[in-house]
Amino acid sequence: MLKDTYEFFAVEIEDKIAHIRLNSPQTMNAMNKAFWNELPDIIRAIDGGALARVIVLSSTGKHFSAGMDLSVFADSAASEKNHDRYVLAEAFRSNVKAIQDSFNALEEARIPVLVACQGGVIGGAVDLISAADIRWCTADTFFCIQEINIGMTADVGTFPRLQRLIPEGWVREMAYTGRRLLAEKAVEIGLVNEIYPNQETMLDAVMATAREIANKDPLAVTGSKVMINYGRDHSTRDTLDYVGVWNAGMFPPEHMAEAFTARTEKRTPNFPDLAPVRRTAM
Repeated sequence: MLKDTYEFFAVEIEDKIAHIRLNSPQTMNAMNKAFWNELPDIIRAIDGGALARVIVLSSTGKHFSAGMDLSVFADSAASEKNHDRYVLAEAFRSNVKAIQDSFNALEEARIPVLVACQGGVIGGAVDLISAADIRWCTADTFFCIQEINIGMTADVGTFPRLQRLIPEGWVREMAYTGRRLLAEKAVEIGLVNEIYPNQETMLDAVMATAREIANKDPLAVTGSKVMINYGRDHSTRDTLDYVGVWNAGMFPPEHMAEAFTARTEKRTPNFPDLAPVRRTAM
């Protein structure tokens, strides 16, 4: 269930668009415990409850996010005293899986997640945007796999996702050197779809795209997302088979008729929303 307020995020839903904003500009939106706990809950509440047809994820302040808040590491270190190192290694792996799941929620959502970036997109923020469907940025944006600069390997989703979005050579350069990838290069290699001069202009454009998506048939949109994600991880033959099975069960003649009628009548089509889904055991 969606809460009225959150510690790290500001959430509003209007015209079937959910706008989630990272709302801790005083810390450069560094990802603290509240971030990791709240993000998957918000995404799954919106998606599972069919509260919106598209999600826009943006940020506040100068930077999109400085990445992982070091207090998360400090809290973990404080709890490691008097434990066997092998037991601690297993606990670390389990904790990392829980953190990874926060970003998996974006990819697993039935509805598209659009991200609008400004300023620094650093460390864990690269993992975050890589799990989204579409990305845009402002002219002052830069992207940095910061983990190499603090002596660790990125582990929350950068490598399995980023290397499917941009050429492998660029992933390797960013990962090995910790250099910043600037906005102009990001759009050139396909990490973002377009660059805007400032955040206001960017959000206007992103919201326009969100409205366009929200006016499409939600079942067709979620089917498209499922197939794009499936096709990324499977062969062409397997994906063609799966889309055939999908349409065999969920091909909507009534929705298509409404689309044609609305076009003829020059109006916005009236499609049914997705149904809420149960996230807990029956």
